Amino acid sequence: MPACYRHAGTGTQISCVRCERPICPACMREAAVGFQCPECVREGARSVRRARTVAGGRVSAVPVVTYALMAVNVLAYLGEVLWPAVVERLQMLGLGLVGPDGVGYVYQDRYPADFHAEGVADGEWYRLLTGAFLHLPPTEGVFGILHIVLNMASLWNLGRIVEAQLGHVRYLAVYLLAALGGSVLVLLLAPRTPTMGASGAIFGLGAAYYVIARRLGADMRGVNRFMAYFLLWMLVSAGFTSWQGHLGGLLAGGLVTAGLVYAPRGRRGVVQGAVCGAALVLLGVAAAVGAAAL
Repeated sequence: MPACYRHAGTGTQISCVRCERPICPACMREAAVGFQCPECVREGARSVRRARTVAGGRVSAVPVVTYALMAVNVLAYLGEVLWPAVVERLQMLGLGLVGPDGVGYVYQDRYPADFHAEGVADGEWYRLLTGAFLHLPPTEGVFGILHIVLNMASLWNLGRIVEAQLGHVRYLAVYLLAALGGSVLVLLLAPRTPTMGASGAIFGLGAAYYVIARRLGADMRGVNRFMAYFLLWMLVSAGFTSWQGHLGGLLAGGLVTAGLVYAPRGRRGVVQGAVCGAALVLLGVAAAVGAAAL
């Protein structure tokens, strides 16, 4: 009786259907027809082409980036509750004033010598991103709590869809660039208004959802209704939220996603990297120009 090629002391009458080497029961791997040895199974797995998303990312059933972003937002909110000064320090602000008492004031062209400036124009560039992870604190009343609840619910519903279609890395790039785009438009159009919230990034995901649906040839009737409600909310909320941040995120998210999903397959990686890099440079230049003007 032939001996198993992996276990010399074990006789067997079964052979691998691919390489025809004798294999014992401990080495048998069930195949569509007969059994295969462990080496042939591994070789077959390497030769199988992995499924890719419409943007070329790896298909994943678990939206780990969405979970991580939600966790960061919730942890930042808990930080606001425990240390309220975090809001003043990290919220998006183009240019403001801080008095000797540590309280922020509306910027004026002239101010006492014991006041000092704060904001992006004063070199606090981190505010362009940190403000996108903060939300109105509970001291703002019911809307302070609803702010993060509604944003996290939107991120949960939109993020899972967009992440599944783009892949983890590309999805994170769209989210961060949309958040940055919202902050930059606030810097250009409303630099003296403090803003915070993930709404700009979420509007970017909404635009990404629309672009992906167009790319996949989906039935656009439901998608168009969704975008109509989305844009209506941007108009309705203009009186009490930052429509500039919403619009900036919407434009940045839509344009970057278009570059990702319409990139030619043969040069996909290069084109997608160039799109994200160009978007980052453009937003950086716009932010520098806006800060210099202040």
